[in-house]
Amino acid sequence: MTATIDNLVRMANQIAANLQHEADVAQAVADHIRLFWDPRMRRLILSPEVSGLSPDAATAIARLRDTA
Repeated sequence: MTATIDNLVRMANQIAANLQHEADVAQAVADHIRLFWDPRMRRLILSPEVSGLSPDAATAIARLRDTA
C-alpha cells in the first residue's frame, strides 16, 4: 500500500475508535467518511488493496462499497 492509503486507513481506524459511543459504530464511520472526506480520499479507501482496517472501519468501508 502507499503511504497515502496507509494514512487513510489510520484515519478510518481513529474515527471508528472515536465513535465507539454510537449505537452503530460502522454506520457512524461510513456517514462521517461520506460527509467529510474528499471524493479522492473515498476512492482510495474503497480500493481493493486496502488492509489493516479495524473491524468497525472495515464494515463501514464495506457499506460504502455497497452504495458506491
